[in-house]
Amino acid sequence: DAADDDDDDAISLRYRGSAGQSFGAFACRGVRLELEGDANDYVGKGLSGGELAIRPPRDTVANGVFRASASVIVGNTCLYGATAGRLFAAGRAGDRFAVRNSGAVAVVEGAGDNLCEYMTGGVVVVLSAGAFGVNVGAGMSGGVAYLVVDAEADLLAAKLNADVVARRVVDAASPAGMQLERLVRDHRDATGSAAAAALLDDWPTAATRFVQILPVCTDPATVDAVDVVDDHVLAPVTPTPAPSRASSSSSDAAPPPPHKPKTLAR
Repeated sequence: DAADDDDDDAISLRYRGSAGQSFGAFACRGVRLELEGDANDYVGKGLSGGELAIRPPRDTVANGVFRASASVIVGNTCLYGATAGRLFAAGRAGDRFAVRNSGAVAVVEGAGDNLCEYMTGGVVVVLSAGAFGVNVGAGMSGGVAYLVVDAEADLLAAKLNADVVARRVVDAASPAGMQLERLVRDHRDATGSAAAAALLDDWPTAATRFVQILPVCTDPATVDAVDVVDDHVLAPVTPTPAPSRASSSSSDAAPPPPHKPKTLAR
């Protein structure tokens, strides 16, 4: 059903149930879609400035059936080729989340293998400790990810594609830390996420549980120097390097095969 919005030019729609393929694909600025349920593969494919908010049915949360870090709420290859916009999903995403994302911002509570693969820009946040698969950041040349790891540092090292990405701690008082807090807060407000609410209850402590994942070619100083883009998206001031011709394609093309690390312990 249609919903009122402060912006007269905006379109805000609410849905309930299970969405099929490509929910919210190519949604442009001024479009906001809310889904109470779940969605299949390619959610937010080619997202171009719109906002998607996906949360589980309220009754499954109330009776404890749905556990956000373990229950899949969106399918594989979400945000493929996205250029702008935001996605909040209060559950786990499938494999290849944010593959070839070049500018969208996303918060999820878990993800499968090949997270942030071939990503060239944007921000991805995963809220549940260790709730992500192997080969994180394969082929990543830009953007940033934030992952909760707690005491699982060795496990994280085994899951990262160390040839391509590096990790560093998050300072809650830094611009990057403030960016992260703002996105966690927006995720809570958009989806009612219990995980996000718990983190925000004691943010200075919660921030220390995150690590920041950056391509090895990125100067960390450029990530700390953030600016406001499109009124709500925080991004590095310095543009990230352009992808090579070999790693670029249109949104209509199939994603390339997963980038395999040289060595990877499970």
